[in-house]
Parts: sequence; structure tokens; C-alpha cells
Amino acid sequence: MRRLIPLTLLACGSFNPITNMHMRLFELARDHFHQTVIPEIKLLCGADVLKTFQTPNLWKEEHILEIVEEFGVVCISRAGSDPSQCISQSKILSKYQHNIHLVREWIPNEISATSIRRAICKGQSVKYLIPDSVISYIKQHNIYTEETERRNKHSMLQPLKCNTALFTPPKN
Repeated sequence: MRRLIPLTLLACGSFNPITNMHMRLFELARDHFHQTVIPEIKLLCGADVLKTFQTPNLWKEEHILEIVEEFGVVCISRAGSDPSQCISQSKILSKYQHNIHLVREWIPNEISATSIRRAICKGQSVKYLIPDSVISYIKQHNIYTEETERRNKHSMLQPLKCNTALFTPPKN
């Protein structure tokens, strides 16, 4: 019988709204670590989040260093993102690349929270893209409507406010 080794995965991202792909991150990471035996705490993220380590004023350099040196990262591939390139372009990430586990998503999935929000705003179905409980919550609280999107159009995440030149809201 195989001995189970504890593993704690901490995920970050907007999860706004949470999609099945967000949940898939955990499944892929679990499968990856069932093949290796590393009991630790790791940051779990998609390749798009790893790329944000290069966004000025979004992450503090000392936080990135602490994450990759002390804990490590499990990075799930995502279409349009090249995590290997992100690693090679960063002094910190390349120095600690031994502590960054790249996991390939073997079923390409283009689901993004941004696309989900846009679809809901247009009144399109998102069934089977996000959990039913999330759909119910969105309907119950009347979020991602034209009105709420219009009201929040110029709002941005606090870290991005530090450098607005880097953030251009998507065009409708």
C-alpha cells in the first residue's frame, strides 16, 4: 500500500467567477504529485498567474523570492502562456526553477473567468463551464450584468492602481 504524503496547495488568482478550469488545477497538481513524493506547501497557479510575477508593482520581489525559495510553485500550463519563457526571463525564477513544477494540462481548455463574465453579461449560457452552485450565486446576487459591469468598468485591482499604464481595460 502506498503511503500518502500530505501536500497543501495554495492557489491564487481572481477566481472571478470560479470556473471548472480553476478546479481542474487541483486535480492536475494532485495527479502530478502522486507520481512524485514531495510533502510540502506549494503555490498552485496557472501559467497566466506565473507571468504576473513579471508585472511591475504587482508582486513584491521579496514575496516572489519567498514563494519560490521557501515553498515552490506548481504551475499548470495554459494556452497562450509559456511558463518556461517566464522562468528564463526572470533572475529569481530561473535561479529557483528546480522548485517550480510545470504541469502540462493534457486537455487544452480555453475557459477564462473574463470570458465567463462577458458571456453572463450578454445573457449567454455558462452551464457546464462553471459549477451550478456558482451560476446560482451569480443569479441570486445579480452580478456580471450590464449594469454592474458598467458601474465597475473603471475599477481595477488595488495593486494595478499603482501603475495604471500597465493596465488597459478590455474593449467591448
